[in-house]
Amino acid sequence: MAMNNPYQSYQTNAVQTASPGELTLMLYNGCLKFIAQAKKAIEDKDIEARNTNLLKAQKIIQELMVTLNMEYEVAKSMMTMYDYMYRRLVEANIKSDVTILEEVEGYVKEFRDTWKQVIQINRQRQYAQGGQA
Repeated sequence: MAMNNPYQSYQTNAVQTASPGELTLMLYNGCLKFIAQAKKAIEDKDIEARNTNLLKAQKIIQELMVTLNMEYEVAKSMMTMYDYMYRRLVEANIKSDVTILEEVEGYVKEFRDTWKQVIQINRQRQYAQGGQA
């Protein structure tokens, strides 16, 4: 019988109990992690690792795209940016270009940091209303 990996169990539990906002934050952080690993792979001239990590980052961007609620005007702007970032990740993979990855990394960090602020503001509102949301 295989032993459970405690870290894997923790991660699984964290995902299963996360709010939709926290899941989005996890996606942004995952994308940043894979971009960082791809940058290292480019520096190490590891083509397979570069490709694997950039494909993972691209899949995260795709997931962010499909979760947008297009009824809101801001979602349309975000879709445009996500599409741009996705295309740049593809280009970075083809060209092994760290500069492109740094550009996309900057955008993802901005989205992540803004999303963190939204979560914090919502939590403050919940607590101000006595935990009723």
